[in-house]
Amino acid sequence: MKEKKKGGGALLGAAFLMATSAIGPGFLTQTATFTSQHQASFGFVILVSIILAAIAQINIWRVLCVTGLRGQDVANRVLPGLGYFVSFMIVLGGLVFNIGNVGGGALGFNTLLGIPTKVGYVLAGGLAIVVFLLKNAKAAMDTLTKILGAIMIVVIFVVILVVKPPIGSALKNTFAPAAGVTNLFAPIITLLGGTVGGYITFSGAHRLIDAGITGEKNLKEITKSSVMGIGIATIVRIFLFLAILGVVVKGVTLDSANPAADAFLQGAGQIGYRFAGLVLLCAAITSIIGAAYTSVSFLKTFHPAIAKNENYVIIGFIAVSTLIMLILGNPATLLVVAGAFNGLILPITLGICLIASKSKKIMGQTYRHPMWMLVLGVVVVILSAYMGINTFLTNVTSLFA
Repeated sequence: MKEKKKGGGALLGAAFLMATSAIGPGFLTQTATFTSQHQASFGFVILVSIILAAIAQINIWRVLCVTGLRGQDVANRVLPGLGYFVSFMIVLGGLVFNIGNVGGGALGFNTLLGIPTKVGYVLAGGLAIVVFLLKNAKAAMDTLTKILGAIMIVVIFVVILVVKPPIGSALKNTFAPAAGVTNLFAPIITLLGGTVGGYITFSGAHRLIDAGITGEKNLKEITKSSVMGIGIATIVRIFLFLAILGVVVKGVTLDSANPAADAFLQGAGQIGYRFAGLVLLCAAITSIIGAAYTSVSFLKTFHPAIAKNENYVIIGFIAVSTLIMLILGNPATLLVVAGAFNGLILPITLGICLIASKSKKIMGQTYRHPMWMLVLGVVVVILSAYMGINTFLTNVTSLFA
């Protein structure tokens, strides 16, 4: 009974880790910006990105957790040396995004309590480091992501009640967007990359592997946990969309420097602004933890010393992110490149997992990957590759224009 409870805690912990890794400062800014631009039609973007993200998530989690192999090990089985390339891409993307997460944490502290930005960087990085100094760091990580995730949901819901968004219009435009489908491609790929791109989709799967929830016998639990992760991220996205929609439909123009906080301020006054700071802080801390944990999990099978000292390597990863943010102040260019880079990682990693799913050497003799899952996975690879390459070229070109 105790074992079952422990497994259940890890399943929910993995779902929240994945979801809260996705719900970072960038997630809040993206949702606020796109809601301001597309208003009720942004509901369609959320719907399509949820479907695509769920397909990617279920495919990747199944392959990793059935085999008990982490992403880099599956890639090396598909093609020797490929795992090192994948790890390099994910760790680099994870580091740069973590720098942004530390910045988001400082912004959260500043909005909530008026703490100076430089002090906020140190506090945000320091809070995340404390988790990995604890004796049972992974259990603490599970608990903290659940608590902070729940706080975000409750706080945003309160703001929805205050701003009273046009729910009927949002529902109608979710299925028949007034903005036109083709105009919404860029937000869809941006949301897809932000929800399951880079390290994010691996965070929960690697957590389940660490907890020993692997093999065909646990397929039901693995699928449930992956769907739960997407579900939690979706609830936050929908709530945030509605909270901001209730403000922008009144003709309010949001401050581009911090659109989510400005929406909360204009919709619910000073208390709304403090709420925005709390949401931003929770989002940043959970994302720092998720990015550091997952990035290091891509390194630990390459050398026994990394696995043995995993928590200290994670602490070092967070410390480096914090230090770079302190020195650079606002690494906007780095974040633009990393965001574009992240869009390229999903089609590569999902493609690798789909190839692995058909290999009996990797998956075992008895496993059968559902054909519908494979076909839909291939569709997501093609769509995300096409849109990811376009986004990458556009973003990188704009840096040198």
